[in-house]
Amino acid sequence: MFQMPTKHDDRQVGRPLQIDRRSLIGLPFLAFCPGCWQGNPSSGRLVKIWGRRGISEGRLQKPRAMTIDLSDHVYIVDMTARIQVFDLDGNFLRGWQTPAFQNGKPSGLSIDRAGNLLVADTHYFQMLIYSPQGKLIKELAIGGVHGPGPGEFGFVTDAVQDSQSNYYIAEYGEYDRIQKFTHDGQFLLQWGGHGSQPGKFIRPQNLAIDKNDHVWVTDACNHRIQVFDATGDQPKLLSLWGVPGSQPGQLKYPYDLVLDGKGNVYICEFGNNRVQKFTVDGKFLGGWGSHGRREGELYQPWAVALDSRGTLHVLDTNNHRVQMISL
Repeated sequence: MFQMPTKHDDRQVGRPLQIDRRSLIGLPFLAFCPGCWQGNPSSGRLVKIWGRRGISEGRLQKPRAMTIDLSDHVYIVDMTARIQVFDLDGNFLRGWQTPAFQNGKPSGLSIDRAGNLLVADTHYFQMLIYSPQGKLIKELAIGGVHGPGPGEFGFVTDAVQDSQSNYYIAEYGEYDRIQKFTHDGQFLLQWGGHGSQPGKFIRPQNLAIDKNDHVWVTDACNHRIQVFDATGDQPKLLSLWGVPGSQPGQLKYPYDLVLDGKGNVYICEFGNNRVQKFTVDGKFLGGWGSHGRREGELYQPWAVALDSRGTLHVLDTNNHRVQMISL
């Protein structure tokens, strides 16, 4: 289903909660985070925290996915199936709910080339598309049928669009694969399958597209990152890196990643309660976070996003908030 590389390839809410301690901003977070990294220093800096638990407008209830558009609007979906939009200060702007959610809630968000929101409607086996104002564009939805065939899906985890307007949609469950479609929803190809061999997946949780239209995959339960060139007829595995563990540079259930376009990739780890920074070929550069509920601590984070200023936004899922960091 894919071509193996012949050699290593380097191409590869509510009311905002402000931090009152002015001495905290801009300083290494290690000074306020005893036990971070099990004795290893954290190189990140905490900028701001916002968000409060709740089901009313602007509050968060176990948020599961996040993305930021070109206007620096932050989109978050939580366990109530609400998609809420905030500014960078955490002020609520608008919100809506997916059409059905009794079977489960969406677990992936991204922005397409037109500025629309792609929603991985996980338990309804489809990708939905909304305008930035929350209008469902029904004719652009892909999927809706559970199954192994082309255009059918298991549990959809994420969807992204490349420079040619093709969609890539990831799924886990029985199939653990990625499918590629044209901009109008025509099936083109698929690859993957359940397993730990190169090119296989166990819960491909998140996707990203780089400047070369290469597809980055957080292979969550294999604790690794895989990168593919799927621009041709046969997907080609370009890079595979990551080993399981809790030490700096190791991974434990990587759930999300974001590329900064400057040769760096940031990875959010559900299992290690932290964010790590790597070069695109997997060299460890730094990290931030540890398990807990205090400022600067994380509890099973699901997502990370980057705004236009270069600030990272970490979706601190079981603390029902967003933490903004510099790393």
